[in-house]
Amino acid sequence: MRIGVIGAAGKIGQMRVATILAEKRTELVAVMDVTEEKARAHAHGAQVFTDLDTFLAVPMDAVVISTPAHVREPLCLAAFKAGLHVLTEKPLSNTVEGARRIHAAAGKAGRALGAGFNMRYYPAFAYVKDVLDQGLIGEVDHIRIYGGHGGLANFANEWEYKAPISGGGALWDVGIHMTDIAHYLMGDITEVYGVAGEKVWHVPGSEDNAMAIFKSSSGLAAIYQATWNDWKGYQSAVEVYGTKGMVRGAYAPMENLLITMDKTGGPARTIRKRYFDIKIREKLKSWKTTAVQSFQEELADFIGLTEGRTGLRIADADAALRAVEIAVAVPESSRTGVPVSLPSLAGRD
Repeated sequence: MRIGVIGAAGKIGQMRVATILAEKRTELVAVMDVTEEKARAHAHGAQVFTDLDTFLAVPMDAVVISTPAHVREPLCLAAFKAGLHVLTEKPLSNTVEGARRIHAAAGKAGRALGAGFNMRYYPAFAYVKDVLDQGLIGEVDHIRIYGGHGGLANFANEWEYKAPISGGGALWDVGIHMTDIAHYLMGDITEVYGVAGEKVWHVPGSEDNAMAIFKSSSGLAAIYQATWNDWKGYQSAVEVYGTKGMVRGAYAPMENLLITMDKTGGPARTIRKRYFDIKIREKLKSWKTTAVQSFQEELADFIGLTEGRTGLRIADADAALRAVEIAVAVPESSRTGVPVSLPSLAGRD
């Protein structure tokens, strides 16, 4: 697969380029960035561009878009118009309208749209999904899901947290990964009730704390929180409770807890996974080593998505859109005091 990368000079873009170079089934053919100097520094021999039209004129099969959300829509639309598959970072757009246009363009073009929700591939969260698929904790009763960190000091640029450029606050940042994990575990989330506020950092339009209840089309419910005032530091976690046990996945650090029983309330068996190899590797090198590994697995699934394969971990067009719709729905529910209904993704145009 011949792939071009837009935004290769950025922190995430550099890691995306590394995965393309490492994957035997892909070839990096073109790189585009805001300046030729930046693009050339990360081109690894590929053609270099600063103009979108000439970039898209290069024979290729897909494009990876690693840019800020507020410039992503025209790039996605142009790529689909050129007949290319797209793997883009999250969130899909900084507006729900833009996300819907990108989603529609992918469908109209008949091309694959993959979203960079790489935390699906983090071992702790992949383990949770596998436990559910195997039915190890019985019928799922409810889910608790959380994502948080200590706020603005964690950002290098204003576009990462200032609305409307960013789209919003914690829901669009650390929270959007966990929104996607909720969708991944629950299926189609069709009702959202929430509260959101800006009491801590006072950035207009960028909620620094949001709490919600998600309800899926099957009736399964999840309790959710995304926050920028977790003074303990970065943490993402999901807990799933069933009739015959529970499973927990968390990062950072990477950990799992599984409790199972033969019958409800019966004697419990406990399994803990602590991933000491990952903890040591991240301590000696960087968290980026874990991210790159997840990007590698995601790229492999993206190839499968373009081939029409199903049952993959990768977040597809529907998942990418639903995450943005939920990020908008929580503040809307907070303003109105009533739940927000979302259209079912099944059969959606």
